[in-house]
Amino acid sequence: MSRVISFIRQPVVVALVLIVVLLYLGQLLSPGFAGGGQILRLLIVAALLGIVAAGQNVVILGGREGIDLSVGGVVSLSAIIAGNVMNGADSGILPAIAACLAAGAFFGLLNGLGVTLLRIPPLVMTLGMLGVLQGLLVVIRMGIPSGQAAPSLSRFVSQPLVFGLPGIIWLWIAVGLLMSFMLHRTVFGHRIYAIGSNEHAAHMAGVPVRPMRIALFVISGMFAALAGLCLLGYSGSSFANVGEQYTLTSIIAVVFGGTSLAGGKGGYTGTMAGAVLLVILQGILTTVNIDESGRQMVFGATLLLLMTFYGRGRAMRA
Repeated sequence: MSRVISFIRQPVVVALVLIVVLLYLGQLLSPGFAGGGQILRLLIVAALLGIVAAGQNVVILGGREGIDLSVGGVVSLSAIIAGNVMNGADSGILPAIAACLAAGAFFGLLNGLGVTLLRIPPLVMTLGMLGVLQGLLVVIRMGIPSGQAAPSLSRFVSQPLVFGLPGIIWLWIAVGLLMSFMLHRTVFGHRIYAIGSNEHAAHMAGVPVRPMRIALFVISGMFAALAGLCLLGYSGSSFANVGEQYTLTSIIAVVFGGTSLAGGKGGYTGTMAGAVLLVILQGILTTVNIDESGRQMVFGATLLLLMTFYGRGRAMRA
């Protein structure tokens, strides 16, 4: 009996059950909510969130209150960079990918250096970086939409590619496989869990803690940049605050999936389920005409409830 209860309390199982419940609720509120076309659209939106949450996931797993609050700014900047480099031409896709990933890696590196060398708490460092990015976006375009997605990118994100699924979903599946392999089958992944569980013990065991933590923020920045590129393909154009929505939701998706905010416990499979669950919840809130401020209140309350349900585990370490 105890094993059954333990299985039921697994975050992935809880998320899958809630997904079914919310889909049923959405169908009751709006016939067609759980239809094939609508579910496909929800999966596309979940894939965008899930890619951002992949980077957020590794930072949180690394412990030391590692939360990256700058991901929304990186998403927005990446979308603007990609739109201007492509400017509606397929020939600009590869340069745009390179430019976006380089920008994401650069700002992730700055975050990592601030946290490790200057010993600025991650929350403070990444919040400050978010402010820098928001200011940079205003300076660059004054909040005016600029640039366009290349037609091939738009088709990749929104149109069926293989087995009726758009390329963005296949990309998300690839990200999931890569993350699972990295976290559970590589030395790098084992080191992430080690420093998240006990940074001092990991250091004594020979784990290069500072380079590892810098690498985690670089990974987070690159995943956020990749999501910004794909978001441009989904929306067709970019504007200054297009990525703002991902700052809080990426954290909630990770916690939905059962990853401990104290670090060292969790994985990306649960985060993928959490992203789908959160997007369905967003869809239901939109269906019942809850405005943006109301949705943010619901998301904040949801995060608090999740923390209560799963528990904080170990006390967070500074």
